[in-house]
Amino acid sequence: MSVSACQQADTETHQDTPKYEATTPFRKDLSIKKEYVCQIHGIRHIEVRSMEKGYLQNIYVDEGQFVRQGQPLFKIMPAIYQAELMRAQAEANIMNIEYKNTKGLADQNIVSQNELALAKAKLDKANAEVKLAETHLSFTEINAPFDGIVDHLLARNGSLLDEGTLLTTLSDISKLWVYFNVPESEYLDYKINNNNDQTYSKVKLKMANGAIFDQEGKIETIEADFDNTAGNIEFRATFPNPNGLLRHGETGTIIMKKPYKNALLIPQKATFEVLDKMFVYIINNEGTVEQRLITIDAEIPYFFLVKQGVKDDEKILIEGLRKVHPGDHVDITLIPTEKLQSNLQLHAE
Repeated sequence: MSVSACQQADTETHQDTPKYEATTPFRKDLSIKKEYVCQIHGIRHIEVRSMEKGYLQNIYVDEGQFVRQGQPLFKIMPAIYQAELMRAQAEANIMNIEYKNTKGLADQNIVSQNELALAKAKLDKANAEVKLAETHLSFTEINAPFDGIVDHLLARNGSLLDEGTLLTTLSDISKLWVYFNVPESEYLDYKINNNNDQTYSKVKLKMANGAIFDQEGKIETIEADFDNTAGNIEFRATFPNPNGLLRHGETGTIIMKKPYKNALLIPQKATFEVLDKMFVYIINNEGTVEQRLITIDAEIPYFFLVKQGVKDDEKILIEGLRKVHPGDHVDITLIPTEKLQSNLQLHAE
C-alpha cells in the first residue's frame, strides 16, 4: 500500500470517531424544598353539648361568630332546676335548725354527742344537696370555655334537649396545628439534620389557592409510632394565625427544606432510563463508552443528586446518548462544571 493510501485510511479512521460533549460531576451544599399534603386544625376544637335535660330557651350567638371566653352561648329553661335549688335550700334550713337545737341540748348534756354528730351529718348532707342543685342550675347557662369561632347551630329555640345533646362546635384558631405524613427515610434525615441545626424545623404553608401563608410555622412534635402499612410517621407543625385567615378543617401543603451537604450533582440530560432504572455513559481513560447504573437521591431543575454510581472525577457523556453504545470509542469535549452550574436553579447554602 502506498504512503498516500495509508494517510487516507488514517484520516478516514479519525473522521469515523465521533466527538461529543462530556462533563464531570460536581459537589455543592444545597437545600431542596419537599412538599407534603397536610390537614389544618385549630389549636382547640371542641363539641359544645348540653349538660342537662330541658327546653332550649335562648341562643345568644350566630354561626361563624367569634366569641370570648365566658360569653353566654345557650340557655336551657331553668325553672325546674330553680325549683330543685329552692327545695334543697329549704331542707338545708330545716337541718340547720335541728342541728342548733340538738347542739343546745348536747351542751346541757340532755342528749348524747352521737345525736349531735348525727344532726351535723344531716346538715352537711343538706348543704351538699344545695351545692348539687346550684351546679345543675349553673349548667342551664352554657358559656364559651375559650375564645373561638362558633360552627353550625344544631338546635333551635324550643328544642327539647337530652343530656349530652350536641349544640355546636367551637374552634380556637389563634394558632393552628398542621398535620402531615413523612416517609421513614425522610424522617431519619430530618432528625439527623435537625439535631445539628434547628432552622430545619421551620416550615412554610401553601394554602389551597396556591398562595404561601404569610406566617412561618415550626415543627414541634412527631408521633410516637410509624404507620406500618404506609411507612409514614405524622409530624405536627404549629403556625400563628393572628388574622384568623385559616380555619379548622382546611387542607394545604407543607413546604419543608431538606438539606444536602456536599451533594454530588450531574445534569439530567446525561441520564437515560431502561426498565425503570437510571443509567449514564462513562467515558474511561481509553475513550471507551461504559454504561453505568446510578441511584438518584433527589431531583431539581436540570440536575439529579446522585446517591451512588459515579465518582467525582469520572467523565459523563451529556450528548449523543442515543447514538453511542457500550464499547464504542469516542472523542469528547469536556464542558467545565462552572458553565453547567449557571443553570442550577436551587437555593444553595
